[in-house]
Amino acid sequence: MKPAIRIPRLSLPYIYNSCLLCAVPSHKFATHRTFSRARTPNPPPPPPAGYANLSSRRLIALTGPDSTHYLQGVITSNVPSSPSPNARTTGFYAAFLNAQGRLLNDVFIYPYTDPGKEAGRGEGWLIEVDAKEVTVLAKHIKRYKLRAKFEVRVLEVGERGVWSVWEDGRGREGWTAHSLGGGAGDEGKDGGSRGVIGCPDKRAPGMGRRLLLPGTQKPDVEMEETSEDVYRVRRYLKGVAEGQDELVREQALPQESNVDFMGGIDYKKGCYVGQELTIRTHHRGVVRKRILPVVLYGMEDAEPTALEYDNGKLLGVEGIPRETGIGRFEKRGRSAGKFLCGVGNVGLGLCRLETMTDVLVQGEAGGYKEGDEFKVEWEQDGEGRALKIKAFVPPWHLKQ
Repeated sequence: MKPAIRIPRLSLPYIYNSCLLCAVPSHKFATHRTFSRARTPNPPPPPPAGYANLSSRRLIALTGPDSTHYLQGVITSNVPSSPSPNARTTGFYAAFLNAQGRLLNDVFIYPYTDPGKEAGRGEGWLIEVDAKEVTVLAKHIKRYKLRAKFEVRVLEVGERGVWSVWEDGRGREGWTAHSLGGGAGDEGKDGGSRGVIGCPDKRAPGMGRRLLLPGTQKPDVEMEETSEDVYRVRRYLKGVAEGQDELVREQALPQESNVDFMGGIDYKKGCYVGQELTIRTHHRGVVRKRILPVVLYGMEDAEPTALEYDNGKLLGVEGIPRETGIGRFEKRGRSAGKFLCGVGNVGLGLCRLETMTDVLVQGEAGGYKEGDEFKVEWEQDGEGRALKIKAFVPPWHLKQ
């Protein structure tokens, strides 16, 4: 049996406090159907320190002398070649775009050496991607590989597991507000034990670390093991979207998806696929919509004042179709955004900033006023349903 892998304790904060109320009265839908709270299918609130296996993520190995050069031309982050002093020494966050600048896949990329290959041919990268998209991305890479000298291999399920490990309330070390300039050499060493492949998850404060461990091996930490659904709640509370169920393939723009705020775009690097629109949006355009965390609540409930998760609320948000429109409550006007996904009473929405928040777009106030409320309406099982929805701007978002 392989020895357990030890990793250093984390020192990243947790932005939002989960609602830990034990007794909450029953809730009513807009359809006036009452749901019991005696048994809740919602995941429990995230623990302050824990880890979760992310079965929704898969890995692709790129190995060979041209793997770095290829990646440099197709992803939004900078990948300097060795022996550059800024060469990557740990994993990092990035995105693949299409030629029109729309997002294909959000990924983490890790330096990797295949021990089964001879020297000079085993060096390369592991690409972590949405499991539903792993075959599609592998085919995309092979299609544009041309004569480049590297091999593409999708790792088998169980060959390496993807883990998220976090610990809250120990300061803000390891995360800083990302400048929109990006940079390749600012991560520092991974700092893990021997054999660890991973990196700090710098998409938002308190996201912890990303680890790739062989086989069924688990992180050797004195923390609570949780489910991926609990990890998903943490992401929603921090406003971090992940995977193509939340970042719609070939529709989402990287800035609207907060890839820039999360350190996934280097505006100083050279040409790459999709760069033209990305650079133009940065220098000349304005981002009017962004993915934000949202709280959903009943049509007769008071407007929430804080972003808090209550696993006792059975609102049926999992049944809301993806990209359901968000409209004004008791007012007419253009669409305020789209609902993307949710669990319990929290989720993510692509929100029009000047309509749903007090964020100033290009220094100009929008139509939002304190007390404005919004709603989502959908049909399920032949019955019309509705909930109110409120967006929150995470404190780690940069000002417009």
